[in-house]
Amino acid sequence: MNEDHVKTRLIEIEEPAEDFSVVFSGRMNKKADGLYYPERKEILIHNGNFTESNQLIYTAIHEYAHHIQFCRADAPVSSRAHTVDFWSIFHSLLFTAEEKGIYVNVFETIPEFRELTERLKKDYLSRNGELMKEFGSLLVEAQELCRRHHASFEDYVDRVLRLHRSEAKTIMKTFTLDIKPEIGYENMKTVAKIKDEDARTGVEMAFMENFFSPDMVKAEMSRKENFDSRLSFLEAERDRLEKSLEKLTVRLARVERDIDSIKKG
Repeated sequence: MNEDHVKTRLIEIEEPAEDFSVVFSGRMNKKADGLYYPERKEILIHNGNFTESNQLIYTAIHEYAHHIQFCRADAPVSSRAHTVDFWSIFHSLLFTAEEKGIYVNVFETIPEFRELTERLKKDYLSRNGELMKEFGSLLVEAQELCRRHHASFEDYVDRVLRLHRSEAKTIMKTFTLDIKPEIGYENMKTVAKIKDEDARTGVEMAFMENFFSPDMVKAEMSRKENFDSRLSFLEAERDRLEKSLEKLTVRLARVERDIDSIKKG
């Protein structure tokens, strides 16, 4: 696998808004597998670090996510490279790469990983979600008890349970909204923050069916306050791709103009 092959595979995953280069350093590096230089739109890969192409393409996709983020941004990208927006882009690229057979997800192909994942999801993530949902039902009970005895529920939560009142309200919502514990408590909290019922159901389904990673959901929530289903996620992705296509069209016209100028000169 050479630089041109890697670049071709990356473009197959998603057409970039601006051109970029892939450069192999030809050596090992203990500090990093790859780097992205936005000022020259260059992906540098220390190919000496890898023993197989799948590992190398994973790093290439990681650095490509930086390029996509840099080109998409209307404002300067944060100096903190690995933002929620970055992880959202990176995970989206990985999902697409897996679907197209460009990258092989080792977590799904290696039996030991599949078995461990099943245990973690069933015995810990789901169980923890169930426990927190039950916790929410008890907090609702405590709230009603406080109401009957004219006591402050917030005071009970803050000083007796030593649980922050905002966290208590979120836990209660996981119960009152009947959020599925299979998605794990952290994702249950994310779903509980969504006011619209259809949107809430859509995001919950996205988590259940592994359509999106938590960062992909958070990034979409930050971009769009109201979204109603998985359809809205796909529509947002379409809009971003259309915007990228517009930029590519402008760039193509500029390149063709330069080619004609050189030929005539």
